[in-house]
Amino acid sequence: MITVRCKECKKELTGNSKIQFCGCPNKMGVIGDKVTAVDLGKVIMVTSNTNKKNTSHFSNDELVYQESRRQRKVRRIVFEER
Repeated sequence: MITVRCKECKKELTGNSKIQFCGCPNKMGVIGDKVTAVDLGKVIMVTSNTNKKNTSHFSNDELVYQESRRQRKVRRIVFEER
């Protein structure tokens, strides 16, 4: 849930499931965690609770192993022709 403030009309809106607009010519709107406005430079984000979780299913050791595999070089095999 986020809270944003419009610099033109000084109105604060809190995001929830339905859309909310401030009503001034900037037309700032909040839907959930998305903010829209004519000029986003006139919008201040007061609070933001969007925490991103680590979506990796691998442990740190597995990630290090995969990174080392990604950086290895490809060797070309030279075959003899008869």
